Amino acid sequence: MTIRQLPKNLVNRIAAGEVVERPASAVKELVENSIDAGATRVDVVVRNGGRTQVIITDNGCGMSREELKIAVERHATSKLPNDDLMNISSLGFRGEALASIGAVSRLKLTSRRLNDESAWSLVVEGGKLSSTQPAAHSPGTRVEIKDLFYATPARLKFLKTPRTELGHISEAIKRLAMSHPNIGFTLKDGDRNLLQLAPAQGDFFDRCLERLGAILGQDFAQNAIAISAEREGIFLNGHVGLPTLNRGNAQMQFLFVNGRPIRDKLFYGALRGAYRDFLASDRYPMVALFLKVPTENLDVNVHPAKTEVRFSDATLVRGLIFSAVKKGLTEAGHLASTTVADSTIAAIQAGSLPLGRRNTTISEHSSIGHFPNGPANQVRSFFSPNNDFDASLTAPSSKDENYHSTTCDEDLEEYPLGVARAQLHETYIIAQTSDGIAIIDQHAAHERLVHERIKKSLKSGGVIRQGLLIPEVVELNETAAERLNRKKYELLELGLAIEAFGQGAIIVREIPALLGDCNIQRLICDLADGLTEADETLALKDRLGDVTSKMACHGSVRAGRRLNSPEMNALLREMEATPHSGQCSHGRPTYVELKLKDIEKLFGRR
Repeated sequence: MTIRQLPKNLVNRIAAGEVVERPASAVKELVENSIDAGATRVDVVVRNGGRTQVIITDNGCGMSREELKIAVERHATSKLPNDDLMNISSLGFRGEALASIGAVSRLKLTSRRLNDESAWSLVVEGGKLSSTQPAAHSPGTRVEIKDLFYATPARLKFLKTPRTELGHISEAIKRLAMSHPNIGFTLKDGDRNLLQLAPAQGDFFDRCLERLGAILGQDFAQNAIAISAEREGIFLNGHVGLPTLNRGNAQMQFLFVNGRPIRDKLFYGALRGAYRDFLASDRYPMVALFLKVPTENLDVNVHPAKTEVRFSDATLVRGLIFSAVKKGLTEAGHLASTTVADSTIAAIQAGSLPLGRRNTTISEHSSIGHFPNGPANQVRSFFSPNNDFDASLTAPSSKDENYHSTTCDEDLEEYPLGVARAQLHETYIIAQTSDGIAIIDQHAAHERLVHERIKKSLKSGGVIRQGLLIPEVVELNETAAERLNRKKYELLELGLAIEAFGQGAIIVREIPALLGDCNIQRLICDLADGLTEADETLALKDRLGDVTSKMACHGSVRAGRRLNSPEMNALLREMEATPHSGQCSHGRPTYVELKLKDIEKLFGRR
């Protein structure tokens, strides 16, 4: 078989398969061109999911007649003035987009520079160019694509429904809009408005948060933590959501490098590490972070889609993301997202509680006060102090030097979580705040507090151990016991002293003092199960969050334990002073705060 040079139009079609995978790919490339052209407004109109028509109009710098003819040629670009691939500051640089799109569709370009007397237009159909013609157009560029992939009908078979393709187009525009909040964007499906974003105002964080709120929702804007960090010339800014604002997948996690939307395993790994102590393994935070990296330390020429980059020092970048997010979460203190209260209000329906059977036999001359066990006395008894409770509970101590006795007459403004008024079902603490109430899950809250104490002890040199008067023997299967015994020295640093005790058994001699009177059997079994599920080669120190959270769970105040008023208030005060106390180790909220106005709505008072 004779080797021959492929025709130019066929070469362009082959190249188009790499650059233009679907309508969203074409839209992304063209919108990036508009951004690189300095546009402050970009308008996109699509029909039939982009198959039939795509129109993109911007107010950028435009092109001259001569530039218009060159722009549709392969490898023609204005974005590499010095031919330096290690110093790319624009979104595009390959010079393939227009040529590839023109090779598989009917493409029409109309452009005008600011000071030119008229605009010029050019048509490309299946790779065949027409001559330039004068046209009427305002300064900027208009790109119209008709019958995408008509020249490569095989590609049409692999496209999804118009609705699905429209979703991909919308997602591509939203990503670019998030990274360029100073630019206005619109997206229309025919005559139907899908997206309308005005240019955001203010400084970077104000613009960023305004744009993110418009795209990701106001829940994110209201519960986002600002992130700002710098390390060795690399700058990281953006916003991360509180742990209680989470999703079931990673679609709400965004990373932008020098204004370019990126999908990077390094980024997702750093996020998982930063949120490890605060979210369950199947939940994902909402995040939008912006990296600014010197161009000489970045390689963007990795893939035609330009969604992958390589860093000269990936470890540095990962460490920066991890530490900055971790610091931001710590500074958030005890806060939980407002969506927790919103979800609670939405779940409560007026009259939804079962009223039970009414007592119709009470005499008309009787009063509730005549019944020693009547409702009024029950309420008074419930809210009265509980004096017979054993105060030896290993909960936050009421004797702590930071503890302040609280009464009904105190100024509530001083306490964000309020003052404890009652305990419901020996599980939930009801506290009155300055402008509402807070409902606290005592087990989840104390679990977080114990978790943070263990972590603090580890950082300060080790966990204080408490010897058992009678060592506990735990029966396991032989494999689990052997695996746990191999980790005994690492567990010792965590305050847990174990030894092998015959075949398939572990003897526990010491436990962390913070755990108090915990269920040792269940703790050891849970740790063994955790090691079974995880990579055995992974050090416990690398799984510190998982291990300490299990210990904290077993060492915290259980649901069903009655607390007196000083103990409840001590718990609240420690929550206010402890970072991350707004959620337990699994990402669930430790408290729900209901504002007075929300409560009034439930009863029709507003």
